[in-house]
Amino acid sequence: MKVSARNVFKGRVSQVEEGSVNAEVVLSLEGGEQLVAVVTLQSLRSLGIAPGTEALALVKAPWVMLMTDAEGIRLSARNCLQGKVISVTDGAVNAEVVLELSGGSQVYSIVTRDAVTELGLAPGVSATAVIKASHIILGVPA
Repeated sequence: MKVSARNVFKGRVSQVEEGSVNAEVVLSLEGGEQLVAVVTLQSLRSLGIAPGTEALALVKAPWVMLMTDAEGIRLSARNCLQGKVISVTDGAVNAEVVLELSGGSQVYSIVTRDAVTELGLAPGVSATAVIKASHIILGVPA
């Protein structure tokens, strides 16, 4: 499978909570981190997602927000993944920032060059990747 999303996380579904329209799916990644995704019930059923199912989580890099100094901050975003910056690649307007999580997974984010400067993002700096559950697309092996 080839996709344009920079973030492709492989994991196993550890929990599913169904609502009246949507379901919340918890995906445990190979490195131990967890991602929470919100999908429609129709998607849940058509993909056959249930606890134990292998799945992929796709997240486009512009959908990944970054923050530093996250202590004491509470967000509505379900996914806040702590890591260290391993690279920053500057473009004309934006930059690609890559975080490595403690379990070894890498998270790619596209942010403005101003944000890189304001947050002090550079290799070795601790940062948190923030991903809304509704920005995660789930897929399963065919």
